[in-house]
Amino acid sequence: MSTQPVLHEQIAEFVRNVVGAMGLNVTVTSGADADGIRVDVSGEEGELLVRRKGEALDALQHLVNSIWRDQSGRDGRIVVDCLDFRKGKDAELRQMAKFLIEKAKTTRMPQEMGPLNSYSRRLVHLEVSLDEGVTSESQGDGLVKTVIIAPR
Repeated sequence: MSTQPVLHEQIAEFVRNVVGAMGLNVTVTSGADADGIRVDVSGEEGELLVRRKGEALDALQHLVNSIWRDQSGRDGRIVVDCLDFRKGKDAELRQMAKFLIEKAKTTRMPQEMGPLNSYSRRLVHLEVSLDEGVTSESQGDGLVKTVIIAPR
């Protein structure tokens, strides 16, 4: 898509403005990755975004997705990360999903994971899709739901 470079720079500029308004002296870079657009925030003061389990980073992620959801397209994901916090959390989430996949297969009982936001649920569903022995489904109301991993 020819608008991708322009779009990821617009998003990076927005993130720069938001973290600047927060008084943070950080570096913001952006680019395309396998899933869509990735925006990285780096610098010591970025630590403030990842405190309290990354609540501020999640809020920034939500803002960015709300503003650019339509322009990024259905398959275009926008990920905002800071100091590789999300990358680490994603790895933990995938490991937990693998553990519950194996548990569902060995016990033949559904396993519950959550509550999770839409970004986290997507990662879990993608991990489950790699194993033909299990299936997954989101349950619940609102933005935060539980994922059920069940044997086929």
